[in-house]
Amino acid sequence: MDRGQPDETTVRAAVALAGRAPSVHNSQPWRWELGEHSLHLYADRTRALPATDPLGADLVVSCGAALHHLRIGLAALGWRARIHRLPNPALRDHLAAIEFEPLEPRESHVALAAAIPRRRSDRRAFSSWPAPEELLDQLVVFARAEGVDAQVVTGKARDELLIAIARAADIQEANAAYQAEIRQWSGVYPGASAGVPATNIPAGSHQYGNLRMREFAPGSLLQGGPSVLGEDAGTLLVLSTSSDDDLSRLRAGEATSAVLLEATAAGLATCPLSQPLEVVETRDLVRDEVLGGSTCPQLVIRVGWAGFNADLLPATPRRPVIDLLRDQERK
Repeated sequence: MDRGQPDETTVRAAVALAGRAPSVHNSQPWRWELGEHSLHLYADRTRALPATDPLGADLVVSCGAALHHLRIGLAALGWRARIHRLPNPALRDHLAAIEFEPLEPRESHVALAAAIPRRRSDRRAFSSWPAPEELLDQLVVFARAEGVDAQVVTGKARDELLIAIARAADIQEANAAYQAEIRQWSGVYPGASAGVPATNIPAGSHQYGNLRMREFAPGSLLQGGPSVLGEDAGTLLVLSTSSDDDLSRLRAGEATSAVLLEATAAGLATCPLSQPLEVVETRDLVRDEVLGGSTCPQLVIRVGWAGFNADLLPATPRRPVIDLLRDQERK
C-alpha cells in the first residue's frame, strides 16, 4: 500500500481480529477486499442461514460486529478507520468501505483489542450475583455511542421478553429446515473452521430459571461449580434502532461488539440472543410489549458473572485470513 497507509501485515492482523467477532451459529458471513487505499467489507450470503435468519438481519448484524472489531484492531495498531457505510446502493452486499488515518493508540483501544480473543459466547448458567447497575449503565452508554439504543429489561417487560424467547424456540423447533440447519452448524467436528462445537454447548438443561436458551446439538460443556440453575442473575439488554434496514442492522452489530468487548474487559460473561428476533411473530412482540412500539429490536444480549468455579471456555473455530481477505487487483 502507499506510504501513509497501513502495510498489508497490519491490515491482515486487523482482519484476523475482525474474524473473531460473534456471528449467528458462528457462520462468519463476511468477506474483505483490499484496495490500493481502502478496505471493503461485504456480506457473504453463501453463508446465510435462511431457516434461522429468513430476513437476513442476523447476517448483517454479524457483519457489523466484525466491522467494529476491525475498528478496534486498527486503532490498537495505530490507525483510525474512516468508514463509509453502504457506500454503493447498487451493491447491497457492499456493507462498508474503510479508509485509514494515522492514530496514536490509547490505552482503551489496546484494552478492547486485548478483549477480542478473550470474548466468548457463554451459554452456561450465570452466577446468582447480579452485575452492578453502574456497569450496566456504562454498557448502555457504549451502545448509544454507536447510534443504537439499549435498554436493560426488567419487571413486566422482562417477563414479556422471556415469553417471546420461549415462543420463538417453540416455533423454530417445529420447523424441519431449522432443525437441519442446527444439525449442520452445531456440534461441529474438531478441525472445522466455523459452527459451534460441542465443547461450547452446555450439557444437560438449557433452561435457567425462566430463561430458555437456544437448543443446539448435544454438548459436552459442564456448568461451573454447584450453581443452582434457578438462581441465574443474568441481565438482558435489548439493542434497538429507529429504523429496520441494513444500515440500522450494521450499526446494531457495531454496538453489539462495543457492548460485548467492554463487558469482557470488565470481567463479565456475555451471550448474544438473536432467537426471539428471528421469528416475525416474536420480533413484533418484543417491539410492542418490551420496547413499547417505539423502536425496532435488533439483538438481545445476556450479561452477568460467570458461574462459580466455571472453567474458561475454549475458543470457537475461525476461518483463516486467507479465506476472508483478497486483493481487489487479483480478483
